[in-house]
Amino acid sequence: MAEEPLTVVVTGGSNSSGIAVARAFAVAGHQVFTVGSDETRIKAAAAEAGDGVVPLVCDLSKLESVRELASTIHGSTERIDGIVHLVGGWRGAKGIEDQPDEDWDALEQSAITTLRNVSRIFYKDLEASPRGRFAMVSSTAVAAPTAGAASYAAAKAAAETWTLAVADGFHRAQAGNRDEPTDQHSAAVVFVVKALLDAATRRENPERKFPGYTHVEELAAAAVGLFDKPAAELNGQRLLLAK
Repeated sequence: MAEEPLTVVVTGGSNSSGIAVARAFAVAGHQVFTVGSDETRIKAAAAEAGDGVVPLVCDLSKLESVRELASTIHGSTERIDGIVHLVGGWRGAKGIEDQPDEDWDALEQSAITTLRNVSRIFYKDLEASPRGRFAMVSSTAVAAPTAGAASYAAAKAAAETWTLAVADGFHRAQAGNRDEPTDQHSAAVVFVVKALLDAATRRENPERKFPGYTHVEELAAAAVGLFDKPAAELNGQRLLLAK
């Protein structure tokens, strides 16, 4: 665990994975801001995550809104150490021919545009932090795409590519800096899962085994654990959490 409290921003914090991740960082003693697009939902999620988790409302698909979000957070803390980006969504079809444009537009906005905006606005914060971490959640579908999930897999692949480019930026600014190289202290990573599972879904489907699924608590532990490992080992890695 980090020697001093971190400031972590959880984007997409209204869902069960966001609640689990926010709670894990708060329990570990860190300052947590959790972000969602709906005020009622994100306030409820922050309350469920625990004392000290601060809810913020932002449309992450709008660059100027993300800029305002950063300004708000900067007004409450000296630095930002981590972003755990959990915005996504699933869209599927029967095959290639019936992949609707509406699904692609929705996935492009949720899976790609939000990540681009967040990483651009908070990049300097994470690059400057002595323990900067940026993490997103992707899917095993990227490596083994199906016709029915073509739009979903393509959107996740684009988000992964952008994240790995962020990792390259961190490397070039630090250990790979030709003029003034420093120890690598910032890292961007991709968590890869088949699907996420929470306690409510398990209760509702007691007969199901959910093979290969990753529980949101496992994701949360992995996110906190990013700060235990050297950035040089993490940066640019695809970390498989699927069983």
